[in-house]
Amino acid sequence: MSEFLHNQSPYEGQFPDGHPVRVYLEENLLIRRLMRELEGLQLPQEWEEYEKLFEQLAKVELHFTRKENQLFPYLEKYGWTSPSQGMWTFHDQIRDQIKQTRASIQARDLEAVRTNMSLLFRFLEQIMSVEEGRLFPRAMGMLSEAEWQEFKEGDKEIGWMFEHDPTPYPPDAYVHPSQDTQKRKLPFSIEQATHYDEGYLTPEQVNSIFRILPVDITYVNEHDQVVFYNRGEDRVFPRSAGIIGREVKFCHPPKSVDQVLKILEAFKAGEQDVAEFWINFKGQFIHIQYFAVRDADGTYRGVIEMSQDVTHVRELQGEKRLLDWD
Repeated sequence: MSEFLHNQSPYEGQFPDGHPVRVYLEENLLIRRLMRELEGLQLPQEWEEYEKLFEQLAKVELHFTRKENQLFPYLEKYGWTSPSQGMWTFHDQIRDQIKQTRASIQARDLEAVRTNMSLLFRFLEQIMSVEEGRLFPRAMGMLSEAEWQEFKEGDKEIGWMFEHDPTPYPPDAYVHPSQDTQKRKLPFSIEQATHYDEGYLTPEQVNSIFRILPVDITYVNEHDQVVFYNRGEDRVFPRSAGIIGREVKFCHPPKSVDQVLKILEAFKAGEQDVAEFWINFKGQFIHIQYFAVRDADGTYRGVIEMSQDVTHVRELQGEKRLLDWD
């Protein structure tokens, strides 16, 4: 576990080392320790140390994100949906309070810091009380040992509050791919689906996704032949089925074909991976990008051309957090 908790965890023997719930609980110990240390600092004399400890405390975001993306989906499978609603809302309230507290610290506003930090401490104690009194005990009764073990990889992607990764759960053991026979349970059928880097999609799902994307996509293979484009409702540059199988050099006006060929040559030679342009077109501001497509070993497999009307995006200002459909 972390240096802070490795030799003094009160959960030794209650949970295996590295168990997701033990990690959550030991993070709560860390949160309480950081709050005590912050309370013990003298301001304004110790601003730098105060800010450093606060940023450690702000890593509670990782604690929340793991719950939202790892724990809550499992609870939903068993019909317990209130954590995904009420507790997530409280997470967001704490996130907002962290923002306000950070702003007051950066402004060196002593009175605002005391007010904001006091409120933040109260919120954190409330959420930890609910976790320890209800969320984690009930989750332990719901999830199987195999399900807790499935947490490992997802938790690793999100991260922890500790400076060092907690002990894996269960401890890592090398299994040769030829001997990995574990059947992972999924809540949906993959009979007609294709496995991608992460997850599964059916051809119908892939087609639907491509159709609604607010971007024009054209894929040219390693032989410079057009093999795919997405048929969206509002394409920037019109396409028709006759383009499939055509050499890409014949799909561009003569005045721009040299640019296209230069991009392809650089991509094939491994000299470049991205080319980017932006133009004004029919009253729209169009962003155009070319990306080299390569296998994992770097072998060139073609190019993706992406075009998007970003006129609206360029005009956005401030923030929009609320839905305004009504």
